[in-house]
Amino acid sequence: MRKEIRLSGFGGQGIILAGVILGRAASLYDKKEAVQTQSYGPEARGGASKSEVVIDDKLIDFPKVIKPDILVCMSQPAFDKYVNDIKENGFLLIDEDLVSGEDIPNVKFYKIPFTRIANEEVGLGIVANIVMLGALTRITGIVSKESMEKAILDSVPKGTEEKNLLAFNKGYEFAGKLIE
Repeated sequence: MRKEIRLSGFGGQGIILAGVILGRAASLYDKKEAVQTQSYGPEARGGASKSEVVIDDKLIDFPKVIKPDILVCMSQPAFDKYVNDIKENGFLLIDEDLVSGEDIPNVKFYKIPFTRIANEEVGLGIVANIVMLGALTRITGIVSKESMEKAILDSVPKGTEEKNLLAFNKGYEFAGKLIE
């Protein structure tokens, strides 16, 4: 059941936190094996950023993503760098306002306005990563909705829980319209 997920974008988008939340949802609440790794450029904001999560129902013997089953790109440079790595029949989610890309053969491709939803429907642009996790959860079913909500509550700063759950649910609802 090994599933490899790569979340990518630029520093300041919460890519690393999103990977931590996804790994926590899988391991602590869905009781699967999970490992999360990350890399980012030397810049605090604006540099390349990626978080990789491997989820399996058995012990994970290699913690790196080789060919992602799920690829999320929240910046054009991330898309340009990683789009050719995705597995056949994998899932590709992009922030449609920040990334331009055409359909790719044999890939389930979703264009979702993560940042716009965060700004316009939640009123807080910095929760675009949580909007993305909502869409990712709904489209891929990689973790349960309940486990993701618990992991979000465990991971976000105190006092921001309500906005983050709203962001997650907005992403989840938007994705539901795409897969119905």
